Amino acid sequence: MASPALICDTQPWKDLKAHVEDIKKTHLRDLMNDSERCKSMMLEIDGLLLDYSRQCATQDTMEKLFRLAEAAHLKQKINSMYSGEHINSTENRSVLHVALRASRDKVICSDGKNVVPDVWKVLDRISEFSERVRSGSWVGVTGKALKDVIAVGIGGSFLGPLFVHTALQTDPEAIQCAKGRQLRFLANVDPIDVAKSITGLNPETTLAVVVSKTFTTAETMLNARTLREWISAALGPQAVAKHMVAVSTNLTLVEKFGIDPNNAFAFWDWVGGRYSVCSAVGVLPLSLQYGFPVVEKFLKGASSIDQNFHSAPFEKNIPVLLGLLSIWNVSFLGYPARAILPYSQALEKFAPHIQQVSMESNGKGISIDGVQLPYEAGEIDFGEPGTNGQHSFYQLIHQGRVIPCDFIGVVKSQQPVYLKGELVSNHDELMSNFFAQPDALAYGKTPEQLLNENVPQHLIPHKTFSGNRPSLSLLLPSLNAYNIGQLLAIYEHRIAVEGFIWGINSFDQWGVELGKSLASQVRKQLNASRTKGEPVEGFNFSTTTMLNKYLES
Repeated sequence: MASPALICDTQPWKDLKAHVEDIKKTHLRDLMNDSERCKSMMLEIDGLLLDYSRQCATQDTMEKLFRLAEAAHLKQKINSMYSGEHINSTENRSVLHVALRASRDKVICSDGKNVVPDVWKVLDRISEFSERVRSGSWVGVTGKALKDVIAVGIGGSFLGPLFVHTALQTDPEAIQCAKGRQLRFLANVDPIDVAKSITGLNPETTLAVVVSKTFTTAETMLNARTLREWISAALGPQAVAKHMVAVSTNLTLVEKFGIDPNNAFAFWDWVGGRYSVCSAVGVLPLSLQYGFPVVEKFLKGASSIDQNFHSAPFEKNIPVLLGLLSIWNVSFLGYPARAILPYSQALEKFAPHIQQVSMESNGKGISIDGVQLPYEAGEIDFGEPGTNGQHSFYQLIHQGRVIPCDFIGVVKSQQPVYLKGELVSNHDELMSNFFAQPDALAYGKTPEQLLNENVPQHLIPHKTFSGNRPSLSLLLPSLNAYNIGQLLAIYEHRIAVEGFIWGINSFDQWGVELGKSLASQVRKQLNASRTKGEPVEGFNFSTTTMLNKYLES
């Protein structure tokens, strides 16, 4: 039987490989002089402006990338996702995070059943429950209102909700809705994280939301047991039912833990952890903090991009354009990393969330058909808000390695400040950098320019900037719940596009499992050594030495 075709064997892939030489002969200084080209590389959708004219690409490059998308059957793969086919073939599952934010009248099926009514059943329950807690009709065991929430979860159960919470914390509407309340996240099994999460909190006014699909995730369940002990020690074991709720599908273990199964909120196996922020995983803690109406706006923003991704032609499809440009940068120009640079402190947790969505999804060396890839897949993602990043790692980006950059800006600040006598407002100062940095990367600075500025000869090599460093800019009208939802969905779908074209499964994560199983062996050894004095056995010399050193104390 012939082995399955890889995208690198197709003619469009080969055409792009050959095209690299043409692009290397150009410089962004020259490409940016072509206003028709620049105009063709700008797109406005639902208030968002995408400008990708500072990519090392021509209109011909884009045509070749669209042909690559056709060769990869991108449109069919997107349709397969939306129609509930089991595109996560290694786990035999649909991939339907788009159903989590679909309107009530939408029909999205998995295994022949429309899942949208089930989604809204859970959303309605969350709306009702969060309102009871927020209004004070659901109280703790001592009759006090529950105004503090700790969400316990790790990975996808933590990074996405934390990003949204951090972004909403400074939004004026969300601030009003969150008055007198606080939301904290407990993820790391490190006891320091537990201590930080409960410091200053009173168990009488605290509600813990335990997020684990199976209710077996080792770190989450140990943290949950630790919080259960904290609540029980202060208020008695009967308090658990009033002070702990769950987001899980395993009602048996939820009940065994001591949580009333009626206070468990479901999600489904067609939701991957890192894509679950729009499920009860994120919606429950966020609704408890901000109220369901604010969170519903977030869901609607994500849904608007879902529609763009599903129905817009590729040249007007933001996630498809971004995904194709990533493929171009990684697989053809040889730039494996990407910097995510939001010019808003409210988005400080955005890059950590996208790190997980991207690198857990596309960190694969095997095709979806089980064939070793002869090319690298996946991107190395990192980032920091501007202007903090400028004083940290931009030196490398300007004069060291070439790292394509995503600049994310906001027209209207959540918290505008204008000091009398200053040249510009604080937000204008921030955005001056947002507009300047992409041009600095694109144009650079030549030795001739430096000579004209009378820079001493010995400093000219040090002050020369080669330029020709690609970036793209995404300008949001504001940063409210709706825009935050848009941003989330753009990156989720962009990552899917990359996986669809590389021919990998972006929706499993077997690479996470090996470390977990080895940790289980270590856990058993630590228990046996601590409780029975058993010697360390069955490990290599290095691990044995370190374990003995650890156990000595």
